[in-house]
Amino acid sequence: MGSSTAEESSVPAESGPPATPPPAPESVPLRRQRPLLLLVTEQMTSSVGRQVTALALPLLAIAHLHAGPLGSSALMAMTYLPGVLLSPLIGVAVDRARLRRMLVSVSWLQVPAIGSVPLAAALDGLTWPHLFAAAAASGALSSAQSVALQSCLPRMVPTERLLPANSSLTGARTIGLIGGPALGGILIGVIDPASALLVECAAYLVGGALFLALPASLNRSPQEAGSGARSRVEALKEGLAVIRRETLLRRQALAAAGLNLGGGAGGGLFILYADRELHLPPWQLGTVYAAYAVGMGTGVLVATSVTRALGMARAIRLCAVGAGAALFLIPAASLGLPFLVLVLYQLLFGLLATVWSIAMTTGRQLVTPAHFLGRVNAFLGAVLTATLPVGAFVGGWLASRVGIVPVLVGAATVALAGASSLWFPRDMLAGIERAAETKKS
Repeated sequence: MGSSTAEESSVPAESGPPATPPPAPESVPLRRQRPLLLLVTEQMTSSVGRQVTALALPLLAIAHLHAGPLGSSALMAMTYLPGVLLSPLIGVAVDRARLRRMLVSVSWLQVPAIGSVPLAAALDGLTWPHLFAAAAASGALSSAQSVALQSCLPRMVPTERLLPANSSLTGARTIGLIGGPALGGILIGVIDPASALLVECAAYLVGGALFLALPASLNRSPQEAGSGARSRVEALKEGLAVIRRETLLRRQALAAAGLNLGGGAGGGLFILYADRELHLPPWQLGTVYAAYAVGMGTGVLVATSVTRALGMARAIRLCAVGAGAALFLIPAASLGLPFLVLVLYQLLFGLLATVWSIAMTTGRQLVTPAHFLGRVNAFLGAVLTATLPVGAFVGGWLASRVGIVPVLVGAATVALAGASSLWFPRDMLAGIERAAETKKS
């Protein structure tokens, strides 16, 4: 695990008091650590671009290809499916890659993948195969970038700064989640959906340049010092062996899958439930969604202090269970005061889920050997990505048969059960603290 340090001058002073030695990397504030600032800036920029595209791409399909519900849903699925299917290969590639070169490449490859869509639209040659191919390519590249980022961070910041560093990156993405849709709406209103896609192209061009300024040491693969696997199959088996051996990683996958299944079912029904069952006016629904951003932003701000005060193991367990239990507030809104109850739900879930996610990401980085991080991150990322649409689909199918409220109660129960798995065995999370102490020494 490395950190960025400025080169010191070796010229001695001829007179005066001894020069003050430069601060150790551990004492340098995060805001002054150049590699992390580069990553934070890139995440903020690319997150805004992705949110603009998430709004512009389906509107483009509607305007140019007359997309209906099936076409719009299929287009969204194509942005997730490649990451799920290719995750094992992405993990192996990340563990073997020169990470700085890989981050630059996947960022700049996004430009032709996304940029080809407005070009085809301008030439009146946009087709469904082209749109699906662009969405799939962009989704695969985004998945590779996400895995690579999670794998390179422990190599750039000291162990004791890993938690606030993860909080900083999550905060940067949160800014994009808040500002991106607003910017997308304005751009689409002023110009058109096709031209708005050029915003993401510009964001990826900037992102590639920022990645290019990362330390050259990232171009040395940690596998050179750690893994002996020669083939991709052997490498995949090694990654799975790490997950099988480490109980924490298995429990993390189970807890996150439960939360995503329940959250996906609740999220897929949320707008329909708020409109038809609770009869919330649009301004109240908009306020409810804004409350989630407030909760998430608060989670970013307090994640480090809460985790240090409670201890990482206790923070992980309490926040996971709290996030799962908060889902029960969604069906509870049908009992009265729906607007206030849903605002409370969004605040609590946004706060607790964010702290849990940051703490668990840090814990995974601590217990996983550096040369396996790519494969472990990719495998777990595939589980998380796949369970959200599955939860949404199953929840919608069941709601059409038994009603929305019973499904929402069931979804919350699944989420809480998954989160509760982190409590057994009791000493399971002790390995996080041991790994942190080992890496510090």
